[in-house]
Amino acid sequence: MIDRLFKKKDISAILNEPSQNEGGLKRSLSATNLITLGIGAIVGTGIFVITGQAAAMYAGPALTISFIISALSCVMAGLCYAEFAAMIPVSGGVYSYSYTTMGEVLAWFVGWILILEYLFACSSVAVGWSGYMLSLLREWGVHFPEQIAGATFDHLKDGSWVWTGKIVNFPAVFIVAIVSAFLIGGIKQSAFVNNIIVVIKVGVILLFIGFGLSYIDTSNWVPYIPENTGEYGNYGWTGILRGAAVVFYAYLGFDALSTAAGEARNPQKDMPKGILISLLICALLYVAVTTVLTGIVNYKELNVDAPIALAIDRAGAGLSWLSPFIKLGAIAGLSSVILVMMLGQSRIYYAISKDGLLPKAFSKVSPKHGVPHNATIFASIVTGLIAGLFPLHVLSELVSIGTLMAFTIVCLSIVILRKTQPDLKRPFKTPLVPFLPLLGAAICIIQMLSLPWNTWVRMIGWTVLGFIIYFAYGIRHSKLNNK
Repeated sequence: MIDRLFKKKDISAILNEPSQNEGGLKRSLSATNLITLGIGAIVGTGIFVITGQAAAMYAGPALTISFIISALSCVMAGLCYAEFAAMIPVSGGVYSYSYTTMGEVLAWFVGWILILEYLFACSSVAVGWSGYMLSLLREWGVHFPEQIAGATFDHLKDGSWVWTGKIVNFPAVFIVAIVSAFLIGGIKQSAFVNNIIVVIKVGVILLFIGFGLSYIDTSNWVPYIPENTGEYGNYGWTGILRGAAVVFYAYLGFDALSTAAGEARNPQKDMPKGILISLLICALLYVAVTTVLTGIVNYKELNVDAPIALAIDRAGAGLSWLSPFIKLGAIAGLSSVILVMMLGQSRIYYAISKDGLLPKAFSKVSPKHGVPHNATIFASIVTGLIAGLFPLHVLSELVSIGTLMAFTIVCLSIVILRKTQPDLKRPFKTPLVPFLPLLGAAICIIQMLSLPWNTWVRMIGWTVLGFIIYFAYGIRHSKLNNK
């Protein structure tokens, strides 16, 4: 039984699989596509939504330090991802890497955590998209019915769940459905749409930074690190650490990018470029936007779904012309994040199903479009339900813990694989092994421990549910163990 649980996939066997065993996925993505997919996923909720909430609740203006801490640990994890993505260029990302280094049961655990990560990432971004869309509609004089414009449930600080009186967040459900339709149309079409959106949203962000600089009131940065309230994680240095853990979620994009390795034209060369270049660009944008945002609006007032829109409104007539552009840019930008996260989520279902650990329906690929259509449809239904029912703050914290855990496992897996299979062909090598991967893992673990206890409770519940599914279905249908 123990042997079955920890049986590993052979890397050489994976690399020697005939192309049709990839399920018919089309290798259509160039290096530019991969970089823009990374930016498309990374630049979104972190800038347009989470910055305001994390500044207001945890770090204040010192959220810039939180972003730098997260960026450093992301660079370390990103180098490890780059090595794996070049060495094992198949769909599935960290799940596939774990299968080769730690065995089936731990790969299932990682895959299940990735499902949590992408599912709640898509849902939370859809909620943020809804906030900006409703703000733009109000600006145009269109008032959406409140009964279908917010979460059905909310989670209070005392740990209790309450019904908000609303039916569903309809705009959040709507955008999930639209994005899913694009994904079902094929990866090439999806990448083209994403490229256009990335140009628009990066342009809008640069406009906000450039014109917003002259509206900064430096008194909003005093104190730069607000005094701790006596509660762990509420301002002070513990708030910076908790802020870093929460905004870590903003860097999720290169993780999603790794799941698309099976659709890259030249993954050995292009995956490392896509991961590291997109990460560097986005880290610079995050720090710049946070600096301007907390300079225009006092951090205590930023706990809203659309903080950049609020900053534009507060700047007054001088920046009022920028307001519709910012909101349209945010809407477009968040749409691309949903697109890449939905792409990642469906590819995880596909990869796990291909190994027999989930029903084989998820690994069926459309002959016409070359995409796992069943997995995409299922992902859209579940994501739409969660986005329509739950509030942003609950969803974003769950994404952070899933992301941090995935990054920790990737960093540790690099060290394990260097020891167990030192002679493997590695087109890209992580530098300073084992020091750099172990440091990356340590920083991720520290950030995980900084997250609220309620987040850990939900994570444990999700893990228990995952192992029930594995022992009830996965272990009995595993292709590796049934050979």
